[in-house]
Amino acid sequence: MKPKLESWMERAVPGRGAVMLWPGRPPASAPGSEFRPWLDPVLVKGTRRRGLVVVCPGGGYVARAKHEGRPIAKMFNRMGLHAVVLHYRVKPNRHPAPLMDVARAVRIARHRAKAWHVDPRRVAVCGFSAGGHLAGSIGVLWRLAPAGVRDAISRQSCRPDALVLCYAVLSSGASGHRGSYLNLLGPRPPRSLLARMSLERQVRKDTPPAFLWTTVEDAAVPIENSLLFAAALRAHGVPFEIHVYPKGQHGLGLAPGDPHLATWPKLCAGFMRAIGFID
Repeated sequence: MKPKLESWMERAVPGRGAVMLWPGRPPASAPGSEFRPWLDPVLVKGTRRRGLVVVCPGGGYVARAKHEGRPIAKMFNRMGLHAVVLHYRVKPNRHPAPLMDVARAVRIARHRAKAWHVDPRRVAVCGFSAGGHLAGSIGVLWRLAPAGVRDAISRQSCRPDALVLCYAVLSSGASGHRGSYLNLLGPRPPRSLLARMSLERQVRKDTPPAFLWTTVEDAAVPIENSLLFAAALRAHGVPFEIHVYPKGQHGLGLAPGDPHLATWPKLCAGFMRAIGFID
């Protein structure tokens, strides 16, 4: 049985310590939208510089799943990494608003590197489901992400140094999750835009290294999304690691009730260590 929406949807209210992404009204917001995106920092104590992961919860570009937010950030803390949870814009806001938010989040992480004790050469983005599409989007479309405003933050690079894509929506083809694309692009997007947001088509040799995991049983976002993206990474010589678990439904997060699926954080840590993201 799927959980009721209110049981997994995070409350759209910034807490103490929140970092607002934009000064004033966010650029490219939908008419009438008053939502202001923010970051929820979940940092490791101490002054040693370390990597940081921007966490993008899933929710079909219509919500943000609570169990794919702070619990994931704390998981990265246990790996020895800082994390921030990105509360990005969703419907009625459409592309490029979410892409601008994740680009701004990466830039803020680098802009605040000294204050947060972050190594600016180790900033990753992790996403789940539609949040995985957002993470993948900044990984392949970072050159095209509008800065939104001109300030000291906008001078920072928004290219991530690594991607963690968890049962991610990545393709707009036959295996794509139609609802996510509908919410992101609207009911009748131009074919050129739909193709651009099919991320396996946009992989280049400068795409960041990626860790992917999914399940064969995922009926919402089929495994072909991850397989097509992995094949594109291989074709362009980009380092990656992919794990396809035989069992498991969509939206599992940390999968605390399944000892097999719950191995993915350890596998992810091994990959991050192998590419030099973790000391």
